[in-house]
Amino acid sequence: MVEKNNKLTIRVAGIVPMDNGFVFMHRKNVKRNKDYEEYYTFPGGHLEEGETLEEGVIREIKEEFGIDVKVVRNLYELENNKLNMKEYFFLCEYINGEFGTGEGEEFSNNPEYKDSGEYIPEIVKRENISNLVLLPLEIKEKFMLDLGKGNL
Repeated sequence: MVEKNNKLTIRVAGIVPMDNGFVFMHRKNVKRNKDYEEYYTFPGGHLEEGETLEEGVIREIKEEFGIDVKVVRNLYELENNKLNMKEYFFLCEYINGEFGTGEGEEFSNNPEYKDSGEYIPEIVKRENISNLVLLPLEIKEKFMLDLGKGNL
């Protein structure tokens, strides 16, 4: 079990193939990120206390997209020393649920999220992913390589 401590923040994210594409969170009108006001990201979030990495990614995908997934394997890890954060990216398999029915806090009109812009769940076809601004860029590079090799 991995715990969040005072120094290092742990973030988990899922890479979920679905309908001949992959699920992403499309972010638009983001005011708190001047470099990227519109971009895509792998679904995920911060690990909650007492959760394993796998439990965290399953919970986050359910909250954001309303679907159940099974973790297949850990694909990538990224350390961000600037933000004092470590991110884990897991390949997941869609099990069931209706895509786009997530009820996470980002959809709640909570004022805490007002500068975060819009959160739009999308399935992007494989052939269109290379055209996206997909963050983090370091993971997009690895993801695109694996996609090209047929590893995903």
